[in-house]
Amino acid sequence: MRLADVLKEDYIFTDLKAREKNELLTEMVSGISDKVMLDRERLLGALLERERLGTTGIGHGVAIPHGKIRGLTDIKVFFGRSRKGVEFNSMDNMPVYIFFLIMAPENSAAAHLKVLASISHLLKNQEFRTRLMKAETSSEIYRIITEAERMSGMG
Repeated sequence: MRLADVLKEDYIFTDLKAREKNELLTEMVSGISDKVMLDRERLLGALLERERLGTTGIGHGVAIPHGKIRGLTDIKVFFGRSRKGVEFNSMDNMPVYIFFLIMAPENSAAAHLKVLASISHLLKNQEFRTRLMKAETSSEIYRIITEAERMSGMG
C-alpha cells in the first residue's frame, strides 16, 4: 500500500494554527471529519486514546498521531503542517511542525503498521522534512511526499 493511495491532496493542511497537542488534534479532526463523513468526537476520541498510551511525537519536529475507527472502510492519511510549532510532548521535548495523521479501520493492523513504517522511513530524511516545511501549496506537499516514496523504492 502506497501513501499515494491513502493520502489525497485535499487531506493536506498547510497552515495549522493550534499551539498545543489537544488543540492541534481537534483542529485536524475538524478538517478531516467532513472529508471522511465520520463523527468528530469518535475521531478525536480514538486519537486521544492512542496518545494516552504514549506520545506519537517521534522527534525531529514530527508526530504521527493515529487511531482505529469502527466503521471506517479503508486507511486514510492526512498531512498537517504548523509553521509556528506545537507543544506535543514529543520524545525529544521539541515542538512539532509536521504531522501525518493516520485513521485506520479496526481490523487493519498489518496495513496500518505498513503505512506507519513507510511514513517513519521517509521522515528520517532531514532533506525531506525541510522540503515539506518550505513547500508553498498542498499540491507541492503532495508531490514531495509521493516522489519521496517513489524514490525510496516503497511506492
